[in-house]
Amino acid sequence: MTENYDSIAVKYPLLAAPQVQLAGAVDYNMYSWFKTQLGGASGDGPLVVAITTLGGDPEVARAMADDIRLIREYTGRETLFLGKVAVYSAGATFMSGFPADKRFLTRGSRIMLHERQMSSTIDLSGPLNTLHYKLEAKLAEIADSIRIQDEGFRAMVQGTQVQFDDLKRKAASAWYIEAEEARDLGLVLDVI
Repeated sequence: MTENYDSIAVKYPLLAAPQVQLAGAVDYNMYSWFKTQLGGASGDGPLVVAITTLGGDPEVARAMADDIRLIREYTGRETLFLGKVAVYSAGATFMSGFPADKRFLTRGSRIMLHERQMSSTIDLSGPLNTLHYKLEAKLAEIADSIRIQDEGFRAMVQGTQVQFDDLKRKAASAWYIEAEEARDLGLVLDVI
C-alpha cells in the first residue's frame, strides 16, 4: 500500500539528493567536511544541506550557519535545510541559520533545543585586589554566551508560531519536538 502524502516538499525535488550531507558530532571535522562538500556543490538550483546529529560545538554550528547566510546573501542562491532523524543541540543551532520556510525534516525526525551549557572552575588564588577581575571575566563570558544563545533562539522562532519566551522556558529542560509538531508550529516548512 502506498502512502498518499500531500507535501509542499514535492516542489523541491533536490531534497531527495542533498549536495551536502552531514552526520555525527558538530565539530571541526564536520566543519571541514561541510566546507569540502560546499566547494564541490553544483551552482545550479537550490543548495540542500542535510544533517543528522546529536549535537556538538555550538560555535562550529554558528560558523556553518554563517557560511550558509553568506551564500544566500552574496549569491542569491536558495538554501534548504533537511534534518534527518535527530537534529539536536548544535544541529538545531545550525538549523536556525536557515529561514523557517526553507527548513524540512524527514518523517520520524526530532529536534532538541536546550540552553547552552557550561562547566567551569574559577581559581581564586593570588592577590585579593586581582580576584574580582577573574570573577568579572567569568560573569562577562556567561552574559555573552546567553546573548549568543538568545540570538539563535530568536532566529529559530522568526517567522514561526513559537514565541521567544516560550522557547526559552521550554529549552531550560531540553525541548524535544517531533517532526509533525515542528511543522505545525512553523519551525519547519514541511515533513517529507
